[in-house]
Amino acid sequence: MEQIESSNKPGPTAAHETTIPKSEHTTKTTVSSHIDDDATIPKGQIDPVFEAKARVLNRAIQDIGMGWYQWQLFIVVGFGWASDNLWPIVTSLIFTPVANEFHPSRPPLLSLSQNIGLLAGAIFWGFGCDIFGRKLAFTLTLGVTAIFGMAAAGAPNFAGIGCFAALWSFGVGGNLPVDSAIFLEFLPASHQYLLTILSIDWALAQLIATLIAWPLLGNLTCEQEDAVCKKGDNMGWRYFVITMGGLTLLMFLVRFLCFTIFESPKYLMGKGNDEEAVRVVHEVARRNGKTSSLTVVDLKACEPAGYVHKTNVVADAVKRRLEDVKFDRVKTLFSTRRLALSTGMIMAVWAFIGLGYPLYNAFIPYIQAIKGAEFGDGSTYLTYRNSLIIAAIGVPGALLGGYLVELPRLGRKGTLSLSTILTGVFLYCSTTALNSAALLGWQCAFNFCSNIMYAVLYSFTPELFPTPERGTGNALTATCNRIFGIMAPIIAMFADLRTSAPVYTSGALFIFSGLLVLALPFESRGKAAL
Repeated sequence: MEQIESSNKPGPTAAHETTIPKSEHTTKTTVSSHIDDDATIPKGQIDPVFEAKARVLNRAIQDIGMGWYQWQLFIVVGFGWASDNLWPIVTSLIFTPVANEFHPSRPPLLSLSQNIGLLAGAIFWGFGCDIFGRKLAFTLTLGVTAIFGMAAAGAPNFAGIGCFAALWSFGVGGNLPVDSAIFLEFLPASHQYLLTILSIDWALAQLIATLIAWPLLGNLTCEQEDAVCKKGDNMGWRYFVITMGGLTLLMFLVRFLCFTIFESPKYLMGKGNDEEAVRVVHEVARRNGKTSSLTVVDLKACEPAGYVHKTNVVADAVKRRLEDVKFDRVKTLFSTRRLALSTGMIMAVWAFIGLGYPLYNAFIPYIQAIKGAEFGDGSTYLTYRNSLIIAAIGVPGALLGGYLVELPRLGRKGTLSLSTILTGVFLYCSTTALNSAALLGWQCAFNFCSNIMYAVLYSFTPELFPTPERGTGNALTATCNRIFGIMAPIIAMFADLRTSAPVYTSGALFIFSGLLVLALPFESRGKAAL
């Protein structure tokens, strides 16, 4: 199987964009390049030869169009999206039975372990894949997750399950940074909306996890948190993590054995291997039943006289990553008023959502059990049945998000803002529930809107940074999200989950984030990344 790599993280191009005519549906599409006059991005931040060649490759991919190869890629990349939501949901679903069995003094430490692993994984895989290759990261992230997920079933105590949660999350943390880059590298600009639709896998993962959890955790776990809970009476969560690990292992094997995914043409071109980059483009065209007119001469024409490409790939990769973390590259993202406003606000949105979502969502089954007990119907079986219903409602939300982002008067900003605000509003409404049915209804509305929110957020964010600083911008937003995610279980340890305090806090964070989105200066609908 050929190696998968991408020359850069997925990211928006406020400064370097290509407009795709909406009436254009032919195979041969002309992509006109332009600079956004409203976003004055300092030049000289990227190798001009690389940038010129990247434009040539982008036109070639657009000319090929969306075909069989990209649809295959859509499937296998979706495994990464699924894993990104599947395992945090696993942690949420086993939270109560694990706490019942081991009686830890601070149960939220399990979620804290998970979030620390996610942060470490995002840093390691996101930066390391430029050194040891995307192919290795693309396959190993799922493999690492599967192995430690299944091993977690043998955890002898709370510390053990916490360590395994951190280890499987280390694998999960690398999925989106690597997978989204691979997908965008081969995605024609006219089909960029598919990055939003890809979040359907995120919603389906939650549905599958809760569907399996309902019989296992609903029937094979201890009922009361203050009762003596023996291992033999609480095997449901162990069977559950083994099953989820096996499912992830299956996704790993499908990726590794059943699909041939080519090296990114941009990555090959960045290594100076123009011939191989052209060969990959032609092979993708062949698999799509098309032909490409791209030649090596087209790429060489971008080089000035006497141009010599450096061939020390590993050294160059390390150097690029070191350059990405230099303050100068961060400074560029704040070099103009509009760009600084955009960068700062999208970082804040990711941070607040990174705190608000796990603060509530990670403890939904626990909150359901507590509230259900107050309403007189808080059995474990009903708790996980309700979790399944909530998960099912989220699936159409991801699909709706892909439609709404293309509406002229709504676009990315409007859809993201509205769905985020409504997510917070429905959380507040859930505190008014007087019975389990009402609580379930409000939580379904919350999950529907939050799935729209995440579908748009994952696709909109990569469209807000200029190409040269894309890796830096993505790193900043991801870091904000993971760091604030770590804060969520810490807050939960000192807040009373039996009250509505975490819900009020989470709702306020969502509403504030939605209002921040409205102030973002850029709208990327109808424009494609360079």
